[in-house]
Amino acid sequence: MRHILIVEDEMELGRFLSRLLQLKGFKTTQVTTGHDFDQLQLSSFKLAFIDVRLPDRNGIDILKALKAKVPACPCVIMTGYSTVKIAVDAMKYGAADFIEKPFEDIDTIDQLVDRLLGELQSGTIEEADYERIARDVGCFLGTSPSMHQLYELAFKIAPKQITVLIQGETGTGKEVLAKFLHAASNRSGPSVALNCGALPESLLESELFGHVKGAFTGASTERVGYFEASSSGTLFLDEIAEASLSTQVKLLRVLETGEFRKIGGTTSQRTSARIVAASHVNLAEAVQRGTFREDLYYRLDVIRLVIPPLRERRADIPLFVDSFLRRSGENMTFSPESIELMKQYDWPGNMRELANMIRQITALSTDGAIITPNQLPAKITGVQNQSLSEKTSIEAVHFPDEWMRFSEKVLHVYHGQEDHHLDELIDSMKKMEKRTATAVIQKTLQETAGNRRKAAEKLGISTRKIRYYLNET
Repeated sequence: MRHILIVEDEMELGRFLSRLLQLKGFKTTQVTTGHDFDQLQLSSFKLAFIDVRLPDRNGIDILKALKAKVPACPCVIMTGYSTVKIAVDAMKYGAADFIEKPFEDIDTIDQLVDRLLGELQSGTIEEADYERIARDVGCFLGTSPSMHQLYELAFKIAPKQITVLIQGETGTGKEVLAKFLHAASNRSGPSVALNCGALPESLLESELFGHVKGAFTGASTERVGYFEASSSGTLFLDEIAEASLSTQVKLLRVLETGEFRKIGGTTSQRTSARIVAASHVNLAEAVQRGTFREDLYYRLDVIRLVIPPLRERRADIPLFVDSFLRRSGENMTFSPESIELMKQYDWPGNMRELANMIRQITALSTDGAIITPNQLPAKITGVQNQSLSEKTSIEAVHFPDEWMRFSEKVLHVYHGQEDHHLDELIDSMKKMEKRTATAVIQKTLQETAGNRRKAAEKLGISTRKIRYYLNET
């Protein structure tokens, strides 16, 4: 008969769990303090349920002690909502899973016990599951321990109805991780993604909450919002820091109550969507600056997953290059010298920048080619025909003259001194708008030594808009 340990100071809760497991045919032992735990012979236990807080001991310490004596024994942390973060830390120390108190779904506990003891008996491990799902959603894990630990943790928390905050630099793969969380959750609804920085405030709220017919000019039909569309599924809110403060208030209400109201509507609707938010901005710092609500931050920051930048896992670069070329069906290779230069580069755009560079090079190369260093971009080889500062300085000198000439043309047309088709004039204005934005961005990047986050803050735009104006994908 398999022996299960229950470490729980609430006697009634411990008895309930013990009785439940005994009905399944298991032997149980319950202790209520760390002192009682110290008196046990631990080698006989095949599974343990550990409360995160005891009168005289931290549950994490008990977990460490048990795993040190019986490494193969799966441990489940029992926690209240306020201590979920501690439970997630416990998983980093070897806990197999965690469950929230009070226990509302007995079937979930049954399935958890069956799964953990089944894995113990068969020798299977969860890594195979998270690696398979990661591969299915298009994520490259490589050999980096930090990436594997991140996705193993994400796999364990995916089935929970818990808000997740993903943080990481631009291009690290935040949306891919959100897709992984949905795929590993077995949620019945769809996975829906919305970039909060890509829409103006009025349109963002309409997209999030939907609107009723006649709510505003142009609302000729009722619209289903993302919260409604993703109910029972996952709603991924990318670049959440870009949402206005007024929108943040409405997001907070949904997180607190599960209810939202369509724009122009009079009744509330419920959503069971699982919220996954992401930002390349440090939200704690945004709170200090007053650009992000503190109460919303704490609501989002229940579970935080931080994706490491590519420069912290340079050893994976050659593996990613080979994987990308195979998936793309490209019959070519990068020379060892090219790979070495690529490993030395810092990749501020991370995986997105690396993938885009490979696409650009392979598009200009012949089948079977070996990519040598002279085919790499100057930013990687360190050879530049013109520095950014020189280029920006030249534009700063000539750009005002260009504006003056254009302004004179507009005035001549307006006063009838020159004939010009209006469509052509408007087209020229659009081009000048793009030139203006590009020049100002390049000048600001020079002032911030190339730091795009600082440049974006200085200009009051997102880094995504910087990429757009610089013709980057």
